Amino acid sequence: MRVMGVDPGLARCGVAVVDGDVRRSALTAHHLVRTAADDAPEQRLAAVHDQVADLIASHRPDVLAIERLLFNANARSAMAVAQAVGVILLAAAHVGLDVRHYTPTQVKATVTGQGDADKGQVKYLVRAQLDLDRTPRSADVADAAAVALCHLWRSGEPTSDGAGGYSARLAAAVAAAGPGAQVVQRNRRGRQA
Repeated sequence: MRVMGVDPGLARCGVAVVDGDVRRSALTAHHLVRTAADDAPEQRLAAVHDQVADLIASHRPDVLAIERLLFNANARSAMAVAQAVGVILLAAAHVGLDVRHYTPTQVKATVTGQGDADKGQVKYLVRAQLDLDRTPRSADVADAAAVALCHLWRSGEPTSDGAGGYSARLAAAVAAAGPGAQVVQRNRRGRQA
């Protein structure tokens, strides 16, 4: 399965294309879509739409997984992100691409084993799980890769040997990350293991 993960934003929008299933996955491509703060809002939104549409056309994902917008104290920032989400969804709709939404807590819990993981833990485990030579520079790209991994692992896509593999995959990633990751494994009921 090919998943395009998106960490939406108007100034910076992270996009990561991940191929695989619950057992094996690889980062195929990643992009950071940027817009200039001094451009008109409609120009910035058009740029996000057009660049994401181009990435969809060139990478041909099976599904687009996007981080669900949660409102925060900064209404202006939330509005800009909501507008960016709208044009990203429009780009997907134009080609009939299936879209799945995940909250930040769902993404963190799936990728790190804890829903309150910090950005450093997410970046570190994305590196370990995708077997990357280095941690992605951009937190937006790392978050987009985490969203893609979240969808792969939650989608129930069977592996070639018919096994589910989510728990084993998370345990292997935590072990590969080593003690520097400071990750707490939790069981399905949220209790520390």
